[in-house]
Amino acid sequence: MTGFAQPLANTPGRPCVTPWMSHSYGLSTKVFTVRHPALLASLAFPLALAACHKDAPRPQPVVPVDVATVERRSIPDEISAIGTVTPIQTVSVRSQVSGTLTRVAFQEGDEVQAGQLLFQLDARPYQAALDQARANLAKDRAQVVNAQQQVDRYRVLVQNDLATQEQFDQLEANLQSAQAAAGADSAAMETARLNLEYCTIRSPIAGRTGSLLIREGNLVPVNGATPLVIINQIRPIAVSFSVPQQYLDRIRAYSARSPLAVEIRPSDDSAAALTGRLSFINNQVDTTTGTIELKATFANTARALWPGEFVAVRLVLNVERDVLTVPSQAVMTGQAGSYVYVVNPDRTVRAVDVSLGRQSGDYLVIGGGVAEGQQVVTDGQLRLVPGARVEIKGQGAGAAAGSAGGVAP
Repeated sequence: MTGFAQPLANTPGRPCVTPWMSHSYGLSTKVFTVRHPALLASLAFPLALAACHKDAPRPQPVVPVDVATVERRSIPDEISAIGTVTPIQTVSVRSQVSGTLTRVAFQEGDEVQAGQLLFQLDARPYQAALDQARANLAKDRAQVVNAQQQVDRYRVLVQNDLATQEQFDQLEANLQSAQAAAGADSAAMETARLNLEYCTIRSPIAGRTGSLLIREGNLVPVNGATPLVIINQIRPIAVSFSVPQQYLDRIRAYSARSPLAVEIRPSDDSAAALTGRLSFINNQVDTTTGTIELKATFANTARALWPGEFVAVRLVLNVERDVLTVPSQAVMTGQAGSYVYVVNPDRTVRAVDVSLGRQSGDYLVIGGGVAEGQQVVTDGQLRLVPGARVEIKGQGAGAAAGSAGGVAP
């Protein structure tokens, strides 16, 4: 029985040759003889082609990656903390006189101006007291005039020995008593006038009102335990935060040169950062927590900050200018330290050891290892090895395939 001989083993640099020893081959227990050479060639070619490619090296796959450019930036030296928005002024409005609340001149949550009318109490009792004090003052002033006239007359009589000195002294005492009574009446009238003014309650500051705690028709006590309303100043507004005490010396040193900038971002990450100035350093360190309390002031013109809100705070101490930076996601950590994958002009990558500086936001300061303008991989590093070919996402695979210099089998 005759058949195909086994193909010769392929070796590097040697052409693939598959000779035939016969034109017949065996199938099962029967012998089939192929008498047509063309048919024999059509059957043998696929086997020979498979043998040729069995040991051929496979092309290296192209890895899709994201990249970023090494750039020079200004990087701030900053301290991060969590802060609380606090109003610069808070006023609990209470009444200085008792009376029935007859009018509320604002709506809950309104913004009010300093001096704006808030409440009106029943002023009739205080108007009557003022009228009475005014009448008493007029009466006592008339008595003062009469006593003064008597003193003037008796002074002449005493000089002419027509009246005794004792009578003159008594009249002078009566004059002084009338003057004192008039002074007391004047003070009483001023008190009555103030009480009448206190019936009209105005806002002492500009700010936003809170909940109305006492409604119209209620009897308002003098300086009651429950305020009528609480007003918070929100423009400008403050943010209070604490930092570890080891930063205190640096904060004091930098703040002595110029006011320090404070950046905050409200709880909504999509909100734009707001910039203010450091305005307060507490005079002692909290011994319980080992932190120092700081405050920053913000204009808050757009009312983005609200009292009691938690915000992310960045206290900027200094700004390093013109330093090399890469996105933080480009840096990998290995046994030998930190490294990045740099994209070569031929779209291959190489691993480069780098020395790291401070981090600011999404960027890291690079002390060495890379140069400005180079491209570093920011996504896809886990699939890379030194020398791997990459395709930059968004730029297509054409450039990568062309630079590979090969054709797919």
